[in-house]
Amino acid sequence: MMIKATIDAQVAELMLPLVASTNLELVEVTYTKEGSQWYLRVFIDKPGGINIADCQEISGKLEEILDEKDFILQAYILEVSSPGIERSLKKPADYIGGKK
Repeated sequence: MMIKATIDAQVAELMLPLVASTNLELVEVTYTKEGSQWYLRVFIDKPGGINIADCQEISGKLEEILDEKDFILQAYILEVSSPGIERSLKKPADYIGGKK
């Protein structure tokens, strides 16, 4: 079984071309188990914030890639969303308000 951190890293790597071709930023990828269910959460952002269309577009494209690569053994729920106002500050640009 693939370890959680490896899944996070692989999904983040798959996301790079998707966000590079847009004005979006990949903030974080998490793969976690809550109760009996696994969740793959992808947090994206852009200047001015994201909207539901941004999330739907990235979700659809990522879902196709994940189905093709098929490296996650467990059933999971894919969620693509904004990190929200409580966003963790992880990169130097997060602290200075510049493009991340």
